[in-house]
Amino acid sequence: QVRLVESGGGLVQSGGSLRLSCAASGRTFSRYDMAWFRQAPGKRRELVAALTSGGGTNYANAVKGRFTISRDNAKSTVYLQMNSLKPEDTAVYSCAAGTSALYTDWGQGTQVTVSS
Repeated sequence: QVRLVESGGGLVQSGGSLRLSCAASGRTFSRYDMAWFRQAPGKRRELVAALTSGGGTNYANAVKGRFTISRDNAKSTVYLQMNSLKPEDTAVYSCAAGTSALYTDWGQGTQVTVSS
């Protein structure tokens, strides 16, 4: 099991950028597949971006070309760089850890609000 703590959310104008961070506990961070999910009010939680332990990435169509997921295994941290933000990106963003795309450990989430 790994403990995850997100940071970096906030209020930004449309077109702006934010970088989210997710710090993980434990010594086996490099073995985990990591992902960012988001949930907007009244909507289902959706996968935003995923990064496997081997370096493979997957992005939701809505964020391709604007968001980048990365990790620093030495710091046990995964990042989500979000550029060209849109009001529809407003949501609570949570990071998750797991294996074989089965995410079993979750952070508490961080709010991202994009104003128009």
